[in-house]
Amino acid sequence: MALHRSAESVLPDSIDSDIQALQGDGIVARKRAFSREFIEEMREDMMTAFWQAIQRPGGTVGRGPRRWYVEVHPQAISGFAELATHPWFVAMCERVLGPEYKIVEIGFDVPFQGAKLQPWHRDFPSPPQSYIEHRITSLAFNLTGVDVTEDMGLFEVAAGTQWDDGRGWNHEMFPAKELWPRFEERAVRKLPQMGDMSCRSALTVHRGTPHGSPIARPVLVIGVDAPGAGHDKLHDLMVTQDYYDSLPQQVREHLICRVVEKLVPVTQKHDIEGLVMG
Repeated sequence: MALHRSAESVLPDSIDSDIQALQGDGIVARKRAFSREFIEEMREDMMTAFWQAIQRPGGTVGRGPRRWYVEVHPQAISGFAELATHPWFVAMCERVLGPEYKIVEIGFDVPFQGAKLQPWHRDFPSPPQSYIEHRITSLAFNLTGVDVTEDMGLFEVAAGTQWDDGRGWNHEMFPAKELWPRFEERAVRKLPQMGDMSCRSALTVHRGTPHGSPIARPVLVIGVDAPGAGHDKLHDLMVTQDYYDSLPQQVREHLICRVVEKLVPVTQKHDIEGLVMG
């Protein structure tokens, strides 16, 4: 894939303000990080992977009615190296997680027409470093495959909830319904456009909303850990030797993966139980 980054440079002062926004709201975005042509190819890759995965047992995980998550190997996304070397991606990872950050997950969520409202949730339980020290140990980068419209099951984020303790929640990820009014007061609905890249703490409480559009809304997810965060145990990324050799050294240094002779389809491990039934 040809390089289709925005020509916009990443300046230190802009990263400072992005870090401040991430620490405050739990999410921040870089507009027009990639060209529309790049994203069109990425969407094709995601939808091809979806139709392959939905046909095999364990290839997808339900995240509620008409909504699925698919984890893929890096080489299923033809622009993976460009994504993982984008200056904003690298700068956010280094500043938040440290220079030894680890890429542990590549996948995508895709709601179709008829997807329902999800419960408020976070992606996994909060570690003490976050609810005590207010330190982010894991980031999720998202890129939409389409221009999001109001009827596309918007991603809704409860700003500032990445520091919530959560140990009393169901599975330490799902707050009880009586707590929902607080999250609804903080809710911000996101309408990203093709080329935008967002970065959030995986602990920021969020939910998908009803999807009425006949157009599916695939969203790429790249999960990145600080050393010791441990989420690599939920994943098993593989690459072939020739693909690994083709990656820039900068990517090889940070990618947690196995080098194999032949790729084996991913059997999803990160099953968020409270979302399977919606």
